[in-house]
Amino acid sequence: MTLDEIKAAVDAGQTVHWANTGYIVHKDRLGQYLITYVPNRSCIGLTDREGHGLNGKEAEFFIARSEDGAENPGSQSRPDGQGRGVAPGGAGAFPLGRQL
Repeated sequence: MTLDEIKAAVDAGQTVHWANTGYIVHKDRLGQYLITYVPNRSCIGLTDREGHGLNGKEAEFFIARSEDGAENPGSQSRPDGQGRGVAPGGAGAFPLGRQL
C-alpha cells in the first residue's frame, strides 16, 4: 500500500496493519499517523521525520480481513504470511502515553 492509500484507509475507519496483525496503523488526536505494536503499546511514526518515506515497505502494509470478508470486501492480507516479531525502532519507540 502507498502512503496515500494507508492514510485514506485509516481515515475511512479501516484497520491497517504493518508486517503482521500485531502492528496497527492509527491516527492520534494530533493528526499524526502512527504504527503501534499492540502487545507492548510501543509506537513509531508511519513516516520519516520529513513525512515522506514510510517506516516500512509498501508491500508490508495491509488492511485487516474480517472473519467473513464482508466488512472489507477488497481487503487483503500479506500473501507470504511473514511478519516481524520485534517492535521497529527499538529504544526509539515510544509508549502511547509519550506521543510527541
